[in-house]
Amino acid sequence: MTTLPPQHTVLERFPAGHPRGSWPADEYAAAQRAQGTTDARVVMDLATDQFLVITESTK
Repeated sequence: MTTLPPQHTVLERFPAGHPRGSWPADEYAAAQRAQGTTDARVVMDLATDQFLVITESTK
C-alpha cells in the first residue's frame, strides 16, 4: 500500500527579505483562518526564499 502526501494549495507568497520578516504572511494566514480556511499556515520555501501561506485543501 502506498500513501501519497497531502496536496497543498499556495494561497499567497511573501518575500523572506521583507523588513517585518514573516509577519505579513502570519497576518494573512490568520485572516484566512478567520474567514474559514482553518488549516491555513505559513511555511518557508528555501528554494525561492519566500514565506508561503498554504492550505491542505484544494481551491
